Amino acid sequence: MAGKKKEASLQVSVTNQEQWEEMLAVKGLTVVVYVYQQWCGPCRVVFSLLKKVYNELGDDLLHFATAEADSIDALERYRGKCEPTFLFYGGGELVGVLRGANAPLLQKMIVQKLSEEKMVLEKGGEHSGLGEDQPTEDVETPADDNIIGKRVIKCYTVAILKPDAVAHGKVNEIMMKIQNAGFQILAQEERTLTETEAADFYQHKAAEPCFEELVGFMSSGPSHILILSQAEDSANVVPAWREFIGPADTEEAKREMPERLVTRGGLRATSSLRAQYGTEALSNAVHGSENMEQASRELAFFFPNFRMASQTEQEGKEEHVERTLALIRPDVARESREKILSQIKESGFTVALQREVLLTEEQVTQFYSQHLEEDCFPALLHAMTSGPVLALALARKEAVCHWRNMLGPSDVNKAKEEDPESLRAQFAVGSASINQLHGSASHEEAEREIRFFFPPQQTLAAIKPDAMQEHKETILEEIRGSGFSILQKKEMVLTKEMAEELYKEHREKPYFSQVVEFMSSGPCMVLILNKENAVEEWRAMMGPTDPEQAKATCPTSMRARFASDILHNSLHGASSEEHAREEIRFIFGDPPAN
Repeated sequence: MAGKKKEASLQVSVTNQEQWEEMLAVKGLTVVVYVYQQWCGPCRVVFSLLKKVYNELGDDLLHFATAEADSIDALERYRGKCEPTFLFYGGGELVGVLRGANAPLLQKMIVQKLSEEKMVLEKGGEHSGLGEDQPTEDVETPADDNIIGKRVIKCYTVAILKPDAVAHGKVNEIMMKIQNAGFQILAQEERTLTETEAADFYQHKAAEPCFEELVGFMSSGPSHILILSQAEDSANVVPAWREFIGPADTEEAKREMPERLVTRGGLRATSSLRAQYGTEALSNAVHGSENMEQASRELAFFFPNFRMASQTEQEGKEEHVERTLALIRPDVARESREKILSQIKESGFTVALQREVLLTEEQVTQFYSQHLEEDCFPALLHAMTSGPVLALALARKEAVCHWRNMLGPSDVNKAKEEDPESLRAQFAVGSASINQLHGSASHEEAEREIRFFFPPQQTLAAIKPDAMQEHKETILEEIRGSGFSILQKKEMVLTKEMAEELYKEHREKPYFSQVVEFMSSGPCMVLILNKENAVEEWRAMMGPTDPEQAKATCPTSMRARFASDILHNSLHGASSEEHAREEIRFIFGDPPAN
């Protein structure tokens, strides 16, 4: 095993052309260079793998470096992509290229190229270099059908049309410009953030002076939330969208881009969206994810059940993603939450749900009921009620197993002795006998524990008159099959007055009278659905309001399959948790308990 000195010098950071040339001038070394774009940052999850490989091999001929393609002329061909790229150099010559953070294949190539380098050095041979002028698209990486199939991965970003844009009636106009600029709108919903949700969403700005004002503004009215991608070159969707919206400060946006032409999809706009629609720093009309990592977090925040388009040609199988509950207990949550969250993300988890909660003794007793008779319970009770607990629902393939492996043994002393790199060993507090992190023991326990911290939600759903005769039973079957509980349902013919009340938020729209007429034209079925995140999940199942858009973007959604046009679109769903409560109370009276 390599010593601490080697671990400390695992990699060098190359940020300019001079450093790049100095690195290549060192002869007799195998260098794996991890190339990334400054705007998207390095894929941190790779670093733990490199550290593991480096420590296992313990070879002085193996060296790693990271390099920013944006500032190094020799790496110009690798710019403009968010896909991690690994360049293998032997004796200053390029001998291998691997694109994509595929851990098994990367580890295999490191071992293979190191072995080849040793043979060259021992026998005095020459490197079979690939040549720096060869385009990366033509460079072949070792094929191993048992390790990886050919993958086509689509990238996404979250866009928010903020309360000021919604209040000024600019949503449709802005969305048209977004589509004209070559962006694809894959999902959308109108949503009014609570103050807690706004604070959670902008937690990375909590230290900024304007944070409270920002939270107040973002919870002051409805926003329009979008998922964006691009038909071509979706890897660039984040920087493309940020360029299209312009600087956060609207005055700066107006100064910088009054004459500049922003080109997307062959069409041109005379200025950025913020220059056109923003009025001040906070009221700047639109939001865009800052990088791919933030885009992933924001996607999980607003659309936790949105499935990213990842097609594997090998066998065409879809990886099953499961969830687990993670708790960061108060002592460590105060001091080390960001370090732990960073390691969580580096390990390939998505934080699907997150909340900070101050537990009562009764809640802790209920949650840890199986430990009541154990000697450690008083200490556990004290630890869990000493301050806010950070609760996370983590998602990835085999989440339960991976998270428990990261945690290490539940006994702190055993963790320190047997697995010093585990989270429980790293974040042990003093001589405390209680470990500082919790993980679910099984898939079933994970779902039960997630419901404890993120309890089920209710929403109102309606099967409209056009779908009642042919599709009612299929819709009910799919609702139950998707994990919803139907708490109440009733078949009824809405009066015009009831339809007007149900759709009152559309009263000023030109189609309002048509909707009222249609909804009162025959029987419909109204249901109270219950499930964690019920409002968003039901809206995702329905699909976009316009069935033509649903067919194009969400072909498996109900409206894509059952609806005939934008008026006769088969289904209704509350647009927010607040609207769900109002609609349930209107149709059924006081809502039932979960």
